[in-house]
Amino acid sequence: MRIKRIFLTLITILVANITIVATAQDKFEVRKVDFNKIQEETLNPYSKYYYPKLVRSFNSNDTIMNFEAYRDLYYGYLFQEDYNPFRTIEYEGKEEVERLYYEQYLSRDDCNKIENYAVRALNDNMFDIDQITYYIYALKQKKKYARAAVRQHRLEKLIAAIMSSGRGTEREPWVVIFPEHEYSIINFLGYVAADHQELNGGIDYIKAYDENDKRKTKDFYFDVSRMLKEAARKFPEYFE
Repeated sequence: MRIKRIFLTLITILVANITIVATAQDKFEVRKVDFNKIQEETLNPYSKYYYPKLVRSFNSNDTIMNFEAYRDLYYGYLFQEDYNPFRTIEYEGKEEVERLYYEQYLSRDDCNKIENYAVRALNDNMFDIDQITYYIYALKQKKKYARAAVRQHRLEKLIAAIMSSGRGTEREPWVVIFPEHEYSIINFLGYVAADHQELNGGIDYIKAYDENDKRKTKDFYFDVSRMLKEAARKFPEYFE
């Protein structure tokens, strides 16, 4: 899988922080996702984790959301009306913007195009990790460091929330609500996917190699069972 230049640049910037999270998971509680509890909390208008409240906090310019709120924000999206793990949204100018991801040097106008496209994409799906990444890069290139820092903080918290669901092993897989997030996690840890298999019980297996040394490989496991359950309930045509 080819990694776009911008994405690779930001991976280099973020890998140190995410790796710290990965190696220090014992410092915060790694626990199974309690979907029943999250569903109850995020659908209850009187809960502090009521989903519209979480979205407003996430989209604000502060960084005060606690870790539990990030977990509820991410996994609570499963229970929202517009949740679709297979959604693909394309906007006008997509091809031109994607070309810029591979460019060595970007003008301010180029960065504006990347930023504008990212804003449109994220308004449709706030968990599009690739677009969050490109957005951060464009802001940094335009020297809008404060805005970039807020979005980088959000991205790191989202990645950490996912990683708190397990350890990426066969016995303790990470739980994701979008298939592409499997690759996002692997890339942020400095690996590139080489092989993907769908195992029984809604478990995905990915063999990956170290981006700096292809001889070094590692196995990663992801739990997509709840994602598939919700998708089958809402979109049975995908499973016919």
